[in-house]
Amino acid sequence: MKLWLFYALLSAVCAAFVSIFGKVGLEGLDSNAATSVRAVIMAVFLIFIVLFQGNISNISEIFSDRKALFFIACSGIAGAASWLFYFLALKHGQVSQVAPIDKLSVVFAVLLAIILFGERVSFFKGIGIVFIAIGSLIVAIF
Repeated sequence: MKLWLFYALLSAVCAAFVSIFGKVGLEGLDSNAATSVRAVIMAVFLIFIVLFQGNISNISEIFSDRKALFFIACSGIAGAASWLFYFLALKHGQVSQVAPIDKLSVVFAVLLAIILFGERVSFFKGIGIVFIAIGSLIVAIF
């Protein structure tokens, strides 16, 4: 198995538990406050990972590259907004509805990659993207 595929599958499994744990944890709570607490826990956990790996010195490299820092900050803001809306959606909807719609991010990411980076998508990959969109909508709505 390719290493990227292994990591991507682990990411998908962990993301599934984010939905499950988030839905249970949000019961009776403000979703934005819960997302903020989650973000702090994530930050502390990730700092421990970087420390454990011995890569803490690499953080200064990121802060010294203004372009990289800007886009990483934009990514962080987009991620935070995504999670605010995701937890808000989980609070008001079912996981079986919210999670599939959230996966439309795959479709949006590919479309943006085509527009912004000029990435090419083969005919069959294009069909796959359409199936992801249709499948997400079918799972969430019907």
